[in-house]
Amino acid sequence: MGNANCINERGVLIANLGSPAGCDAASVRRYLNEFLMDPHVMDVPWPIRRLIVSGFILPTRPRRSAEAYRAIWRDDAPGSPLIHHTQALAERVGSLSRLRVAVGMRYGEPSLADGIAALGDVGEILLVPMYPQHAASTRTTTIERVKALATVPVRVMPPFHARPAFLDAVARLVRETMAPEDHVVFSYHGLPERHLTKADPTGSHCLARGDCCETPSPAHATCYRHQCLETTRALARRLGLPAKDASHSTSFQSRLGRMPWLRPYTDELLGELPRQGIRSVTIACPAFTADNLETLEEIGIRGRATFMAAGGSAFRLAPCLNDDEEWARGVAGWCTDPTR
Repeated sequence: MGNANCINERGVLIANLGSPAGCDAASVRRYLNEFLMDPHVMDVPWPIRRLIVSGFILPTRPRRSAEAYRAIWRDDAPGSPLIHHTQALAERVGSLSRLRVAVGMRYGEPSLADGIAALGDVGEILLVPMYPQHAASTRTTTIERVKALATVPVRVMPPFHARPAFLDAVARLVRETMAPEDHVVFSYHGLPERHLTKADPTGSHCLARGDCCETPSPAHATCYRHQCLETTRALARRLGLPAKDASHSTSFQSRLGRMPWLRPYTDELLGELPRQGIRSVTIACPAFTADNLETLEEIGIRGRATFMAAGGSAFRLAPCLNDDEEWARGVAGWCTDPTR
């Protein structure tokens, strides 16, 4: 793997979750149908999944979601911030690494098949899923789909939540955003609790006790919650925030449905902080590498409104990594040497 010939034959596929093709209700409906019908996302039998998606979600949610997308849609092409930033990152990584680099989305376009086709004739695909922490609904579904589509060997970058290139770049962006008096909220995409216990290879560790994420276990290799908390701890150290005090919080956003999801919920936390005397916050979203609906609209617009209505006075949202130069150099380094 280390010789120049092998490196020259490697193609890099940078994968992200995806976005609707447009900010109209029809485009959003197509996207949501593809996304929610993935058994890794909604892990119930197909007939029940089809009933829930078609009978309860698609009749009303696309119109509401389309309004949210319109609030963040870009005027240039692509209009989706997620796709724009992921493609910009890929261009930088390709220039820095001098490898063939393409972009594929798990749902929507450009699809993973489009990305593989764009790589052309390569001897190996290095799949770089843009999800720092492991979850079946992000990493597993993307990896399985790429391996099913590829006709050459696929090598997969592991979760990078603990890698310095990721943590250093995120910490710098948070530091550049926050004020000295700010309470820092680290908000991660939520996950149903059932997904954690289902991914637990021991079958008896995750969520079985209050300190499961602090107690060493093989389950941590696939535990999304543990990896999120580890990300928070590593970022807090870099930002000089004490490990256990009121200077920062970890929470989870974007829940869907009535089943138990990881707590605390970000929207509820933002409503509670001013009542605790915390009126100035910086919020960062370290489960996302590119700004998207969940960061720009859910947090930047609705989260801000919740916090300010509850009595907050200052709300700052740290940008995602997007195509940041330091971040691009880190990803390019992984592409030329995946063990770094």
